[in-house]
Amino acid sequence: MKIDPALLRYEQVEPGLVIETGGITVTEAHIVAFAGLTGDFFDIHMDDDYARGLGYPGRVAHGLLGLALCDGLKNRAPTRFAAIVSLSWRWSFTGPILVGDRIAARITVLSKRLTKNPARGILTMGFDLTNQKGQVVQKGENDMMVHTLHIDEGA
Repeated sequence: MKIDPALLRYEQVEPGLVIETGGITVTEAHIVAFAGLTGDFFDIHMDDDYARGLGYPGRVAHGLLGLALCDGLKNRAPTRFAAIVSLSWRWSFTGPILVGDRIAARITVLSKRLTKNPARGILTMGFDLTNQKGQVVQKGENDMMVHTLHIDEGA
């Protein structure tokens, strides 16, 4: 298996590594497409008047849309990992994401451990997803399995 040498392997990552992602502006199209994909047409996501009645300035993006966009930002970050699979997410929705918000993520490697397979390791990463005002709108952790340098040895 050939792995892009620009991607970080397990041995090349240490706890404390911080990665700042680029950003993405959340649009009405994102919200409508996500609603269509998931079937979640709850009024707070689709009806500005309903959302305003709850005290928001307009419709609020789905929380899981924010998480999905955060994962995409991770995968487009200037520093990326030789990922195999995400194993788990522990996530909190701490504030609204609104149409027109520009979100970006700060990723911190919290810990790492090897698996029984010498070609694989697991990174635990912390995330702060912020809007253009610097407010944390979502946060949490992700466990991700990554390739080690042993993959090149045919392990």
